[in-house]
Amino acid sequence: MNLSKLVSSIPELHSKAIQEAQKRQAQLTKPAGSLGRLETIAVQVAGITGQAVPSLGKKRVILCAGDHGVAAEGVSAFPSTVTPMMVLNFLKGGAAINALARQAGAEVQVVDVGVAAELPKNRQLIQAKVAKGTRNFKVESAMTEAECQKAIEWGVRLADTAKKDKVKWVVLGEMGIGNTTSAAALMAALLPCAVEDVTGYGTGIDRAQWMNKCRVIQEALQFHRLGVEKPLEALQKVGGLEIAALTGVVLGCAKNRIPLVVDGFITSSAFLVAHRLNPKVKDFAFFSHRSEEPGHTKFYEMLGGEPLLNLQMRLGEGTGGALALNILEAAVRAHAQMATFESAKVPKKIENKKEKRVSKTP
Repeated sequence: MNLSKLVSSIPELHSKAIQEAQKRQAQLTKPAGSLGRLETIAVQVAGITGQAVPSLGKKRVILCAGDHGVAAEGVSAFPSTVTPMMVLNFLKGGAAINALARQAGAEVQVVDVGVAAELPKNRQLIQAKVAKGTRNFKVESAMTEAECQKAIEWGVRLADTAKKDKVKWVVLGEMGIGNTTSAAALMAALLPCAVEDVTGYGTGIDRAQWMNKCRVIQEALQFHRLGVEKPLEALQKVGGLEIAALTGVVLGCAKNRIPLVVDGFITSSAFLVAHRLNPKVKDFAFFSHRSEEPGHTKFYEMLGGEPLLNLQMRLGEGTGGALALNILEAAVRAHAQMATFESAKVPKKIENKKEKRVSKTP
């Protein structure tokens, strides 16, 4: 895969579809602007898909899993052995993302990009293992260039498959013990921002562990000498295999004109890498919620936008994205299914005519 060619191939939004969608919004049986962001969502989806009235269809959570060598530095409240356990839980349908995806009518596609364990064969599991986890980025690069490239290619392939399967919405999901540390390192390098401003308590570490987590990230950034101008280098040196794959999903969905739903802090770090490669990916994305991780607020400040929800969530997995699907699909349904003033025979404007009184002379 020629990554440079892919990055430069991200299209513009379809201007004619946007104009037609805006025209339809003006004709629907409601005061102009009365559905607020639901209206702008529908118009943006029209621009993404090239359909003035976008069609409904499949919704898919692409949940990429991978382990992180930096977990050896004591940055997480849970050991790496939890990652394969949770992957099996996803496959059994017992995790939060499974429940919320069912409620939203979405399927969950589980992808092993870099779990540091051999998982049992399962027809529902996509085997895309590039390596058994990343290396400890405090002392060496998390991935080789080849591993990072391969993980990104897997993400693009997942987006291409979504297009082939006629998926109408893709939600980014992830799992990997230690991945808030990788995400914070990427945010600090690529926003850029002070480490303490983007580093949170992740899985529930205490104050001493948080200070250690900040120290690990700061030392890694100094060791690798990362900068905004080299997002792929940052991804390779302090990112995760699942984050790299999700970066590929972002680029692939933009290329394929598939509306994309970004979940929380970790998936936002993958989006940030893609955004630094080509800012046009923002046109194809919707941002589901504001994570309790402090770096997520810094991310939205840089992006210049607001997410749909703020529910004090920090689980990841794609849970915020699954919840947001309900709002996003509602916007498209209202746009497609509401009557127009003409079809409903409702006057668009009712003139207030003052009653004329005729005085009679005696």
